[in-house]
Amino acid sequence: MTDDTEANESTTPTAAQTACFEAGIKFGSLYHQFAGTPISPSSAPSLARAMEESIENQPHCSAVTVDVRTDELERELADSTADYTELTGRFLEVEIVVDYEDREVVTRMAMEDGYPLMELVSVDDREPDA
Repeated sequence: MTDDTEANESTTPTAAQTACFEAGIKFGSLYHQFAGTPISPSSAPSLARAMEESIENQPHCSAVTVDVRTDELERELADSTADYTELTGRFLEVEIVVDYEDREVVTRMAMEDGYPLMELVSVDDREPDA
């Protein structure tokens, strides 16, 4: 094996690493595309569906679940004269599932210590279709 071949093999991402990267891309897209969107308790369900459907269009994305924390949203609006606010991570719980070359990656975003933390939940090898 030449030095170039060894270098390429050691730097080529595995399928699991690529699947994790894809999940990160989807989270970045979801969060930064929709942050700042006007949201109210009545518009929350349709915005959640739009977010899910938008991200599910991306390659290798098999499922997206967006839950708007309406209790937190209503608390935010309780003392406000407006009937809407801007969407931020504190109003969201999100799960994204990516399938890439027989690997399934599950990622999740939830509030932790006042910050919307995005985390890798699992990376599983799946049996190829027979």
